[in-house]
Amino acid sequence: MTSEPASSLRIAYSPCPNDTFVFDALAHGRVPGAPALDVTFADIDVTNGMAERGEFDVLKVSYAVLPYVLDDYALLPCGGALGRGCGPLVLTREAGLDLTGRTVAVPGERSTAYLLFRLWAADVVPGGVGEIVVMPFHEIMPAVRDGEVDAGLVIHEARFTYRNYGLHKLADMGEHWERTTGLAIPLGAIVARRSLGGDMLKRLADAIRTSVRAAWDDPEASRPYVMEHAQEMDPAVADQHIGLYVNEFTAELGENGYAAVRGLLTRAAAEGLLPPLGPDALDFP
Repeated sequence: MTSEPASSLRIAYSPCPNDTFVFDALAHGRVPGAPALDVTFADIDVTNGMAERGEFDVLKVSYAVLPYVLDDYALLPCGGALGRGCGPLVLTREAGLDLTGRTVAVPGERSTAYLLFRLWAADVVPGGVGEIVVMPFHEIMPAVRDGEVDAGLVIHEARFTYRNYGLHKLADMGEHWERTTGLAIPLGAIVARRSLGGDMLKRLADAIRTSVRAAWDDPEASRPYVMEHAQEMDPAVADQHIGLYVNEFTAELGENGYAAVRGLLTRAAAEGLLPPLGPDALDFP
């Protein structure tokens, strides 16, 4: 955690390379005129709970948690993770395993990954999976490898490293989502407390956009921050991670990004998996 003046915004995001890459310039005071940040690192399942409890000014959360927090928080139009070819994977020790009645580890019951998994399973596992076990995402692949669970739903850099654990890709939730909807895959969102006011929210969004562009313009400047928090990750894997999750939607959600978010939340509500959103819930001040 950094030590910032009392007037700084309290922000929580993950130690994953995409978040540290995006926020490096902003967190280190290299965005002129930007608000100061007091940074806490926490995995996405933790930040989702923080948002539901209203504990921070700004948070990286799962898109799946938005219906529970948008009364108090506004969705920022930048800084998050949304794209194509970047969806969560279901991994197993045994290729082609039938998941009917099987135990599946997931990285959080309010995660977008788990929401995409539920939509996939409703189509592909008509008999239904068995017990769902929530665990930190970095513990999931070892648990599958060691036979503690039958399958694991993984996110982040696990896309690039699961073969190191001797595991097989059973299914790609993002491929299923893109094939059935034609939409991009919403994963993580940046939200900020509405009580900060419209001017501060716009200032913050502008600062995040500037921070993203600064990282793109000079990737080496962010490398120390990225690798400091990358949990002993191989630098090449960190670069793959950033390349996959930091894209044009990170700089600006835009029409296609908002369509993907609305599509996910509307379909999930129709299936009874999430509360419905109000018509203006995603509007930015």
